[in-house]
Amino acid sequence: MLCCALLYYSILYDAALNCSNFISAECNSVPFKSDDPFKWTVPRCLSRAVEDVNVTFEDQQKINKFARNNNRLIELKEEIELKKKQLQNLEDACDDIMMLDDDTMLVPYQIGEVFISHSQDETQEMLEAAKQSFQDEIQALQTRVETIQQVLSDLKVQLYAKFGNNINLEAEDN
Repeated sequence: MLCCALLYYSILYDAALNCSNFISAECNSVPFKSDDPFKWTVPRCLSRAVEDVNVTFEDQQKINKFARNNNRLIELKEEIELKKKQLQNLEDACDDIMMLDDDTMLVPYQIGEVFISHSQDETQEMLEAAKQSFQDEIQALQTRVETIQQVLSDLKVQLYAKFGNNINLEAEDN
């Protein structure tokens, strides 16, 4: 505990020394001057830079809700990308079946872990149904993404209004 307090005051003291060019006339007290070394005072000009904002239970609930929704949003976007790749594979399979010359040839179609041979027309119909299913799933996922983005936007407004620059809700670019 003592080590953390000393580190905190050391950081504040370094900040006071490093930003002496920015100290205004209102900052007329000497930083951290006190008889008791553990009861230092912070000049008013520095205390504005190091704001202490109380986090209420409701604020913590909003932060947690933001984090949960943000993780859900990332998962949904990954799922949409996977579904789009699968849809593209189905479209490529449809194109390949259309290019077949022999109409009497049976085409294997995978159902679960088993391949079942069907005529080209039946396989084409099954692929079209699967494509439609994937398109519907992608549309539903995109609707969920839009809903979550709206919730995140509302939470950002509320949290930034309370905490200002003391909270970072922006996604990291890795």
